[in-house]
Amino acid sequence: MRTGRNRRGNAFIEFALCLILLNLIVTGLFQYGHSLFMYTRLQNAVRAGARYASRRAYDSASATPSQAYLTAVANATAYGDPAGGGTPLVPGLSPSHVAVTIRMSTVPEAVTVAIRGYTLRTFGLSYSLQNKPRATFRYAGRFAP
Repeated sequence: MRTGRNRRGNAFIEFALCLILLNLIVTGLFQYGHSLFMYTRLQNAVRAGARYASRRAYDSASATPSQAYLTAVANATAYGDPAGGGTPLVPGLSPSHVAVTIRMSTVPEAVTVAIRGYTLRTFGLSYSLQNKPRATFRYAGRFAP
């Protein structure tokens, strides 16, 4: 009668299989958390850019903003500074990813800042963001066409 001599490697094999499964779960959770963290940073940058755009003097008589206004808002969103330059608030974000829309009747009523064409890259995965995230603020700046 054999008393366990044949089962010596079973525990090691079970541990190895469970370790592989556990590793996949932990890696997936880490990737999800990192993606969520980067999206939150992007959302905060868009909100700050929209807040800046809602308080900046609007220097166009139409719903199409001037190039100076667009550049300042895009730089404020991407870099945190209307003058531009420096390190982007979110890796890979550039002013070309920022879209600014003005809703107006005779004066500006609201400004919307959104992200277009940005690819959120995590470890091995990528998500293309179109008009997400976006933020809208009521215009509270000076209308000076």
